[in-house]
Formats: sequence, C-alpha cells, structure tokens
Amino acid sequence: MTSRVCHFKLVLLGDTAVGKSCLVVRFVRDEFFEFQEPTIGAAFLTQSVSLEGATVKFEIWDTAGQERYRSLAPMYYRGAAAAIVVYDITNKESFNGAKSWVKELQRRGDPNVVIALAGNKADLPNKRKSVSSTFTTSAKSATNVKSLFQEIALKLPQSPPQSEREAFPIIPPKHAENKTCC
Repeated sequence: MTSRVCHFKLVLLGDTAVGKSCLVVRFVRDEFFEFQEPTIGAAFLTQSVSLEGATVKFEIWDTAGQERYRSLAPMYYRGAAAAIVVYDITNKESFNGAKSWVKELQRRGDPNVVIALAGNKADLPNKRKSVSSTFTTSAKSATNVKSLFQEIALKLPQSPPQSEREAFPIIPPKHAENKTCC
C-alpha cells in the first residue's frame, strides 16, 4: 500500500542570528556549521516527514532575519500552511521579535496557518538562557529538530485535495492551430 504524499509550504521567520538556517540545514541534511553565512532574501529547501499513512513533504522557505529584508517576508509566508518562528533562548530581544512575527502571521498570514514557536540554542549553558520556553531546539546538537518538524506535520490536515496537488504544476503549452509563419 502506498501512502499519500502531502505537500505543504513552511516558512521560517525570526530575527537575525537566531539559527533559522542552522535548524533547516540540520533537518534537511543533518549537518551543522558553526559559522553560517546570513541568508540573503530567502533560501528554499525540501524535506519529507513520514507519518502513518502519509508522507508530508515540506517546501521550506528560510527567510532572512535582517531588518532590511523584513518587507519581503509577506511574499514568503503568503500561502504557507505552517510557520516556525525562531528565537535565541539566550537573547531576550529575539524573543520579543518572535512575538512580533507571531502577531504579524496571525494578522496577515493564512487564517489556518500552523505556527510553531521554537527557542533555539538549547545546547548553550543554562546560565546563559534568558528566555524560558516550552519547545527548545538545538541545531548544533540536533536536539528536538526532527521532533519540531514531526509535530508540525501531525498538526497539518492530510486531506485528499491538498495531497493530490503538485508542488510546482507544469502546464503544457497550448499549440496554435492553423497558424502560418511570417
């Protein structure tokens, strides 16, 4: 028996240097780079999560966190079924930024968007943590990274219309009939 494949757009939002790209690279390629270059605009990756009876294929948009790219964010979260808002648990300001992202998603995003709040950098010593959170991750140690995406996949509807949709439908060109050349 083959399982359904459901495609969902997922966007990562958050302030600069909170570890959005590191989380995605850990999830998609199971790699971690100590020094990750800042994302310019956005990066696109895909990865699947297997569930009972279905496979969820995430079409992931990793957005830039720098303030100068903030105006581009709506272009990336428009139509997203899920969003991960990331903050750095050692940086209280990034948590305030995360709250701002959540409010923006609730106001301007899809009304049914699944929003996950992830406190990243859980590998850092406890004395450095300035924010307590319910779901912490560490891209460096891979703590809760797969679990985060698995939980999101479980919250998404696996209805047939969504699963039968092509990620990037290709429409064949219509051939002109009875046209003469110049």
